Amino acid sequence: MKHIIVFAGSNSSTSINKQLATYTSQLVEGVSATVLDLNDFEMPIYSSDREQTQGFPKQAIDFVNHLKGADGFVISLAEHNGAYSTAFKNIFDWASRVEQKTFLNKPLLLMATSPGARGGASVLEMASDRFPRHDANIVAQFSLPSFHDNFSDGKITSEALNSELLNKVKLFKNSL
Repeated sequence: MKHIIVFAGSNSSTSINKQLATYTSQLVEGVSATVLDLNDFEMPIYSSDREQTQGFPKQAIDFVNHLKGADGFVISLAEHNGAYSTAFKNIFDWASRVEQKTFLNKPLLLMATSPGARGGASVLEMASDRFPRHDANIVAQFSLPSFHDNFSDGKITSEALNSELLNKVKLFKNSL
């Protein structure tokens, strides 16, 4: 059975991106999924001096090992001021030092949501540009605008948006 790693680029206990990522993982039939919480990988802010004197934090190595053990990824990025959340950026900085090809050319369903109408468009654009440089195989992208209007009781309430997501999930599943 294929195994996927699922996480939100957020450390919020009420993360709307984690809700979206978790919901999406349940739509990928015939796979096992592990939902990661970025709070389990909290570590000092990356610096080259710290890396040189102290090496890699155990949390960074553990995070990369999760990625290495997966067949694909479902990631939903939070957007803070038009960019990655600090929590995700720090983990990504450390992970990319442990394994430069961080995403290991495995299929990735890249998503974002936000309370606003743009649905995390800026962070999706940033990740779409950056992740392939770290060997990301982005097979599909999905943006859920106006989260609180379109997501309730653990699922997408808009038929059109849910149908769009199901099409993206099919692309992802077929690439595993």
